[in-house]
Amino acid sequence: QVQLVESGGGLVQAGGSLRLSCAASGSTVNINTMFWYRQAPGKQRELVALISSGGSTDYIDPVKGRFTISRDNAKNTVYLQMNSLKPEDTAVYYCCATVSSRAYWGLGTQVTVSS
Repeated sequence: QVQLVESGGGLVQAGGSLRLSCAASGSTVNINTMFWYRQAPGKQRELVALISSGGSTDYIDPVKGRFTISRDNAKNTVYLQMNSLKPEDTAVYYCCATVSSRAYWGLGTQVTVSS
């Protein structure tokens, strides 16, 4: 079992920055890839970024060059640095971790970007 707790969301003006954190606990030694997803009102949840256990990263096109995902394995924490935020980035952001073929989710943190 893995428990995930997100933090760092909030209200920010367009062009601003936020840093999200996701702290994992439980059977963290078995965590493989970690993900950040987001879900805007009335829309489906979408993948934002991922980072493998080896540190390889990938992003969806709308956030490339603005968001950076990183992980600190010693602290069992994954981060999402979000710069140059836009109103369309407004969503609940969720952390996800995979262990073998099972996915674990946090409860999410709200990010609101005002224009």
